Amino acid sequence: MPDRSHNIDPDRLLGLYKTMRRIRAFEEAAEAASLDGRVGGAVHLSIGQEAVAAGVCANLRPTDQITTTHRGHGHCIAKGTDPGAMMLELFGKEGGTCGGKGGSMHIADFDVGMLGANGVVAAGIPIAVGAAHGAKLLGEDRVVVCFFGDGAINRGPFLEGLNWAGIFALPILFVCEHNSYASTTRTEAVTAGPGATARAESLGIEAFEVDGNDVVAVDGLAGELTGRIRAGGGPFFVTARTYRLKGHTSVDPGAYRDEDEVSLQWAEDPMNRCEEELQRLGLAAAELETIGRQATEEMAAVAAAATAAPHPALIQAFTDVQDVGAPVWSALP
Repeated sequence: MPDRSHNIDPDRLLGLYKTMRRIRAFEEAAEAASLDGRVGGAVHLSIGQEAVAAGVCANLRPTDQITTTHRGHGHCIAKGTDPGAMMLELFGKEGGTCGGKGGSMHIADFDVGMLGANGVVAAGIPIAVGAAHGAKLLGEDRVVVCFFGDGAINRGPFLEGLNWAGIFALPILFVCEHNSYASTTRTEAVTAGPGATARAESLGIEAFEVDGNDVVAVDGLAGELTGRIRAGGGPFFVTARTYRLKGHTSVDPGAYRDEDEVSLQWAEDPMNRCEEELQRLGLAAAELETIGRQATEEMAAVAAAATAAPHPALIQAFTDVQDVGAPVWSALP
């Protein structure tokens, strides 16, 4: 890896590292809670993809907005959502971000501009495009970031969303986290043509590719593009090449992947790469260990609190429900 020390702000890189560490620790705590039965339902871990979330969201303001996927814990934390409320949501407990009703795949926190994770592949794209169109109509200085995986590019909302954003020149940054797998299927096996970047360019959207395991590169590109959006540019598209180090869900051993392939990708773990950068900049290994330990302790406490928290009262099942009254037949005018 080339020496880039003269181009890196050590304090900023340390902040990015702390965000990545908190994401990794949250995911590890969520994985443990899933495996021992405290969390029901599917939990999709973003272990290995932390640099994308941290690098992009470091360039966003509280008023900016994001949408994410079923693998969205990292984006939520990087955007500022409280991990305690997130863990309560995973556990289906009172005080969760959605009152314990959404679970891992449907975390939302409008207070920090997190418009929601989504259990349907590509379903966050039209939501993000709608938010960006709203920002443009209102004349607001707001950036919308839409995160999705490479599996989403084969679904209809991808074409519809990018087409709409391109036609109306919306203030949106599309970020494709290319982790090489759509569920248990190698993406290249089901994707015709050159892939995500080429598809964006075919719609006239300026597109870029970045090493998604290099948090400095992600941060730099995201900073440039969000700045251009605030100046009236956009939309833009980024393909961030990364890897899902765990299985599709917390209980998936990933036996469909070659062991050598996975081992090679662990060697490119963005956490380790960031630590190497920080040590080159003079940060002691002991300080990095302290940061990691503090993140682990924070998320262990979060998981313990969620374990002990009460479930919502049964009456809460009848809240957040729209009542339009009983259906009534009416004659056509």
